[in-house]
Amino acid sequence: MDLTIIGCSGSFAGPHSPASCYLVQAEHEGRTWSLVLDLGNGALGSLQRHLQPYAVDAVLLSHLHVDHCIDMCGLYVMMKYVPGGPGRDSVPTWGPPGTGAHLARAYGDVDSEDLLGVFEFHDLRDRDGFTIGPFDVTPLRVHHPVEAYGFRVEAGGRVLAYTGDTDACDALTDLMSDADLVLADSAFVDGRDTVTGIHLSGSRAATAAVRAGGVRRLMLTHLPAWNDPEVCRAQAAAVWPGEVELAAPGATYAV
Repeated sequence: MDLTIIGCSGSFAGPHSPASCYLVQAEHEGRTWSLVLDLGNGALGSLQRHLQPYAVDAVLLSHLHVDHCIDMCGLYVMMKYVPGGPGRDSVPTWGPPGTGAHLARAYGDVDSEDLLGVFEFHDLRDRDGFTIGPFDVTPLRVHHPVEAYGFRVEAGGRVLAYTGDTDACDALTDLMSDADLVLADSAFVDGRDTVTGIHLSGSRAATAAVRAGGVRRLMLTHLPAWNDPEVCRAQAAAVWPGEVELAAPGATYAV
């Protein structure tokens, strides 16, 4: 299983990266299967450097804040209006209940029924897993101001845990346990951001990974442009016993 960082800027697109978007790929039955985890602002353009968006097997939206979902409106245009048609059926899309209606409002002049011709919507439910090609996906409800999920993605005996946006919560233990790679929200900085219930800091992400047990790699992501990534890394490193990695836009990592 390979993870490509399409966008890792937190809360808004930064000068060097789109907002949240992660491409997960694995070989299965003679072809490459591709999942997109979130499609935030600016991500659709960068995604095209790595694959034709028509080839995406499914999109998983952790929650409906714009920095995680708004480029679905661009994908709608691409799929609906490409000359000659996209050459495929609708794109399976998982998101919180009401995702179709939310995206229709965001686009501005379509209704959710129109989007059904482009996207096949499925509701995320806490711990209600599903399978897409080689990927077994388990969504876990996490702690954020809106309904939000982390994703545990398993393929070929490997495990990727993506927290989405969350503060510390019990669900992170099951999400992260024995993961080969944890991709963790680190939008907040200890000593600067005191509000609770929104995001992890580097230290809180590391604490959750240590508590879960068996985590092999910890990678910080969702860093807003105003964060110093090395401060986030240092705060995680004070807790995490190994190397703390920083997600790099455009990079691909073997999980």
